[in-house]
Amino acid sequence: MQATIDSAAPAYPARLEGHLEQPSRLLWVVKWLLLIPHFFCLAFLWLAFVLLSFVSFFALLFGGHYPQGIFAFNLGVLRWSWRVGFYAFAANGTDRYPPFTLADVPDYPARLEIDYPSMQRHGLPLIGWWLAGLPQYLVAGVFIGAGMLTWQVGPGSPWSVGIGLVDLLVFFAVIALLFRGAYPRSIFDLVLGLNRWVLRVGAYGALMTREYPPFRIDPGELEPGQAALFPARAGTEPAAAAPAERWGAGRVIALVVGTLATLIALALLAGGTTALVYDQTQRDAAGYLTTGPSTYATETHAFVSDSYRTGTDGIPRGLIGRVRIVSTATRPVFLGIGPTRAVESYLAGVSREAGGVPGRPGDFSARGGGSPRTAPTAQSFWTATAVGSGTQTLTWKPESGRWEIVLMNADGSAGVLAQVGGGATVPHLLSIAIGILVAGAFVLLVGAGIVFAAVRRRAPTPANV
Repeated sequence: MQATIDSAAPAYPARLEGHLEQPSRLLWVVKWLLLIPHFFCLAFLWLAFVLLSFVSFFALLFGGHYPQGIFAFNLGVLRWSWRVGFYAFAANGTDRYPPFTLADVPDYPARLEIDYPSMQRHGLPLIGWWLAGLPQYLVAGVFIGAGMLTWQVGPGSPWSVGIGLVDLLVFFAVIALLFRGAYPRSIFDLVLGLNRWVLRVGAYGALMTREYPPFRIDPGELEPGQAALFPARAGTEPAAAAPAERWGAGRVIALVVGTLATLIALALLAGGTTALVYDQTQRDAAGYLTTGPSTYATETHAFVSDSYRTGTDGIPRGLIGRVRIVSTATRPVFLGIGPTRAVESYLAGVSREAGGVPGRPGDFSARGGGSPRTAPTAQSFWTATAVGSGTQTLTWKPESGRWEIVLMNADGSAGVLAQVGGGATVPHLLSIAIGILVAGAFVLLVGAGIVFAAVRRRAPTPANV
């Protein structure tokens, strides 16, 4: 990488600038709180951005043109994001609260522009776009925190926090601001250069420009060689201007609603297809949808499943016809289904593996205790049982209530070892799958229609004569 301020450097079609206004010593501490409304809006806008970028990919692949309405929207999302970042932790260059708009705001100190690509590559050459961009994506990821330093939010938490070079530089700058009362100009210029690099990579990755981003940092408030805001490149024909379309609140809301509806539709279609395939391929000769056997082994006295509720306030009784559980063991084992209260009373104080899901032995957690007072076969509360060595099969027709499944040795001793698999008849699965597919197709039609209506290019309003 080479830092440069070469005034002869060619202007890239994605351009970013920011003008440092003296920020206060302490406001940066609470800016994250002040920006919560922006974060909420941007979460939905970026969702739409990603979905529409996929739409644009196929439009480019087959037609060679980036839809102008989508381009205007995606450019607006980038502008909004850059103003929020400039206000907060991508630069902290101003204390002026960013406006809620996709449009360019000429008097705001952070601005962004991308030339609309009148022609783009299309067809097979477009397939290599992601591969060619990998080096740039890796470098930009280091700048913004996708690969430089991460740590887990808490023990066992699936969430992590990424810290990038831009974050570190802005942190050093606000510490200097806190104690010296001045933002270090050298850090600000470098931060702008890094953000400029990230914008170029983002525009290329989103297919908003076909020109490969340069491997250089252009620090400073303005683009290299630019004395004014976004002039045309010197010595070249003026670049095509981005469509000047107005994105009011109603149009943005319509796009977000249409995007969410489309995502819901895709989820419904995926779920309906999965249910249909499962219904047609996974039934055995008796009509059961089955899972493969899993090994259950414990030094305690029992395996006890989660509690399952059936009836009006749980799993609908008509959804599942019959349940079948098959165990294979070398010594006599006991399989039983009983009411939750009775099972918990019988196993109170008994060591066991509890709270798991059938088919996933690793989900159970050990609970300490002693031996049961009597063998499970001596209890009368079970609604369905199977006892013995070798292969044993339990069948049960669900009734209303709360139920638990228990696996023990037949004599109640410790050290349970068995292979267990399960299945159920779901008589209406085919009808459910078809219903979900129909609903998904309808929601997709509505969502796509809303998206199309929102992004299609508007004809300019004639001036009043």
